[in-house]
Amino acid sequence: MHALLLILLVIVALSLIGVVLLQSGSSAGLSGAISGGAEQLFGKQKARGLDLVLQRVTVVLAVLFFILAIAIMKA
Repeated sequence: MHALLLILLVIVALSLIGVVLLQSGSSAGLSGAISGGAEQLFGKQKARGLDLVLQRVTVVLAVLFFILAIAIMKA
């Protein structure tokens, strides 16, 4: 049981790393860092398309990661 949880934890961790690396940055390039960084941070821009899917997958994988880490600690 412990080995299965550990294997699942490694798979989820690698998947989480991959999904985070696939996401686009909050400000692309130097112009976004100078002028538009605050607008994107505090603005009400909703993610659409692939960004929304990657954001939801990241949340699901993060929750699974924490659940598996706690389960391994208890086992």
